[in-house]
Amino acid sequence: MKLSVLDQSIWVEGRGEGDALRDTLDLATHCEALGYGRFWVSEHHGLPTIVGSAPEVLLAAIAARTTRIRLGSAGVMLPHYSAFKVAEVFRVIDALAPGRIDLGVGRAPGGDRRTAMALNPAASGMAEDFPQQVVDLMQWLQGAPHQGVIAHPRPTPGSPAADVPQVWMLGSSDYGAQLAAHLGLPYAFAYFFMDGQGVEQAMQLYRSLFRPSERHPRAQATICVWALLADTDEQARHAALSRDRWRLDRARGRLGALRHPDEIARVGFTAEETATLEPMRRKGFVGSPATVIPRLQALADELQLDELVVNTWATEPQVRRHSYRLLAEGFSLDGSASR
Repeated sequence: MKLSVLDQSIWVEGRGEGDALRDTLDLATHCEALGYGRFWVSEHHGLPTIVGSAPEVLLAAIAARTTRIRLGSAGVMLPHYSAFKVAEVFRVIDALAPGRIDLGVGRAPGGDRRTAMALNPAASGMAEDFPQQVVDLMQWLQGAPHQGVIAHPRPTPGSPAADVPQVWMLGSSDYGAQLAAHLGLPYAFAYFFMDGQGVEQAMQLYRSLFRPSERHPRAQATICVWALLADTDEQARHAALSRDRWRLDRARGRLGALRHPDEIARVGFTAEETATLEPMRRKGFVGSPATVIPRLQALADELQLDELVVNTWATEPQVRRHSYRLLAEGFSLDGSASR
């Protein structure tokens, strides 16, 4: 089993927002040493909890600190931007970390409508142009003859077509699965968005409709799950209270920094809140290695996956790093034993 990481640079109560970005840099080097295959960062706007708004900037900083692990966006919300500009940005990142850059793209706004309009006032309704944007992006990246309206610009810096960033399609619905299959691209399903709702159908559609491409002769799929491991089930459940509280608050439109589990445990949850959390917790991956790892392996087997991407939130950086260490050791990643 291959394991990878998705980090969202979470703002923690009592710390600065910039601390979240610096924690992401530290986590990337930690996970590289443990043997993780990829380290992806997300793009969100107008959501106070998630500080990661510019994945391309973070990737450049991580590239300067790492040597082996693949780095990528999960993802760039393409309707906000020019495909040509995104191609140039990621060619620059690829020049900094040759042959190890993933470019995950999505069509969601990654924030509210007002923020989307601020990012690109001309972008209203442009989500419908997303498939053509992806095609344009792939052509700009590969340096292939471009058939669009503007055919002449050459993105810089140049690089051999075989070494350009690998494009991934991101999604949490059938739409992304079908588009990835049509274009012959790898596909990553955001399992943690809706606790896996729709994942079986999306994977079936992707594999059955996949059209081989020159770079990807076979379908390549993964999912991103949320997981938190600790030495005991009790410790893990306690640390996970922060995300439990966040999920309840977000459903009510209350957004802010991630709160500390000690405070949440002291206040507790109402009976109604507990009832809401119970089904979420049953579907979650929280506990000791003995509890979580067999369930992750069973999910991967069920979906016929050889790679999982893991997202972890915790208020303490050492809790997150320990969780990723336990996961690496449980799946016997190269590097985890020696660490």
